[in-house]
Amino acid sequence: MSGGGSGGALPGGAAPALSARGARIAGGAPGLLDVGFALYIADPFDRELNPQGILNLGTAENKLCFDLIEARLTRPDMNYLEPDLFQYSDTQGTRSFREEIAKFLTDYARAAKALNPDHITVMNGCCAVFATLSTVLCDPDDGYLIPTPYYGGVNSKTWLYGGIQPVHVPLFSEMTDKESHPFQLTVEKLEDALQRAKKQGIRVRALILINPHNPLGDIYPAQLLKECLEFAHRYELHVIMDEIYMFSVYDDTTFTSVLSLDCLPDPERTHFMWGFSKDFGMNGMRVGVLYTRNDDIRKAVNQLAVFHSCPGPVQHVLSQFLRDRDWLDNVFFPTNKRRLKEAQNILVDGLANVGIPVLKSSGGLYVWADFRKFLKSQTFEAELELWQKLLDKKLLISPGKAFYCYEPGWFRLIFSDSVDKIYLCIQRLEQVLQFTAEPVTDNTSTADALCNPEEDSSALLLSVGERETVELCNRKARVAVDGSVRASTSGNCRTRATAWAVLVVMDATPSQSDRGVGQAQVASELARP
Repeated sequence: MSGGGSGGALPGGAAPALSARGARIAGGAPGLLDVGFALYIADPFDRELNPQGILNLGTAENKLCFDLIEARLTRPDMNYLEPDLFQYSDTQGTRSFREEIAKFLTDYARAAKALNPDHITVMNGCCAVFATLSTVLCDPDDGYLIPTPYYGGVNSKTWLYGGIQPVHVPLFSEMTDKESHPFQLTVEKLEDALQRAKKQGIRVRALILINPHNPLGDIYPAQLLKECLEFAHRYELHVIMDEIYMFSVYDDTTFTSVLSLDCLPDPERTHFMWGFSKDFGMNGMRVGVLYTRNDDIRKAVNQLAVFHSCPGPVQHVLSQFLRDRDWLDNVFFPTNKRRLKEAQNILVDGLANVGIPVLKSSGGLYVWADFRKFLKSQTFEAELELWQKLLDKKLLISPGKAFYCYEPGWFRLIFSDSVDKIYLCIQRLEQVLQFTAEPVTDNTSTADALCNPEEDSSALLLSVGERETVELCNRKARVAVDGSVRASTSGNCRTRATAWAVLVVMDATPSQSDRGVGQAQVASELARP
């Protein structure tokens, strides 16, 4: 029996295997971040077993403090296997775990008021939080404002369940007279994007803010945060605050959590999310936290949480981590901050040595690096061509197109890994870039805001009419990905085929901006020259 083909049609005119919703989901184009990770999984670097494998500095994982976590896991309080942990529990999360989370966030996020455990829902990762929350807040084809560039995975998480579309708020590296740094968010830009969406008949229901920002590494000042919340309140928009990197600030910049604000303009429409993946280096644990004061929203989310619950033993183990304030204050947090800063310095220094400046940043596990002078032309085709060359040299970093950046040539690189891998990354970068032409470009307006150590030390939304074209491209992409798993030692051919297929899919499928979200300056290719 076959479930493939257009809409999952069966031979002989039988009813399709998939519903219209199922066909929409199955037909979604793979995002660049997902395809890059699939390539890595098929051929992972290992210094002993596979030294010529793909080195992954594209996936945001904190690998710097496993030794601390491993040592803490060996203490006796972790070895708790009572029967209740293996039985059904509250799908909202066990009461004891939610109480520990409430205490922890009250203290470490400097909350204005003690958090109520009843307002917390625990799920298997922040992806689940995005998916469920957006589904209960928005109807299909509704929109949410989100500043670009941004973590591209948000698209698929909000689209798969709810069919919701992003409304981009474009940010650029070139600064105006009123701006103090590149890619600066302002309320005026939010206003412009909202009005464009209204003219195109898109009902905007929410504003998503990521703080600290991914991929910029920027931290929103308290005043800007308040202005954004006031803007959302004026238009009765929900605000989803993604603060998953809130404890990964590695310099002296003050981080302001939305939980710490004394008077929220609209507390019933302000929703906070955080998880253990980034700040605790526990991506594989799959635990995300939603905090909302809105009873109706929480009831709806909790109905869906039954599909996204966390195992009882995992909740117990993480409760012990949060309860041990001496370990958090004197071991984990200070060591993690120091190691993040050291690793960031090493990567920034190495990039500077090969002529790559990065945006000044304060939080997260990554740097936003400017490769524009290494592009053959200022287009996304040239950006993906460079990405392909890096893959041919078995280096995975993330191109700006994966983050819906409106300027080609920016890449995100992860630094929260071992020193030897960072040095190997620089070595493989140098091997590619020394043979890459450097056309003359004028980026002087951005230069002062870039960090130069020598000086200062995805799923796209598809309409019915687009489905057949994209399905053909998707089949090519799937063949390439499947082939990458089965291929022999011809690694370069393997990665080249997959990246080519992604280029076809990305270019054949109109983006949200192309389909009418409203950024006229990028209608042709999502970029300014």
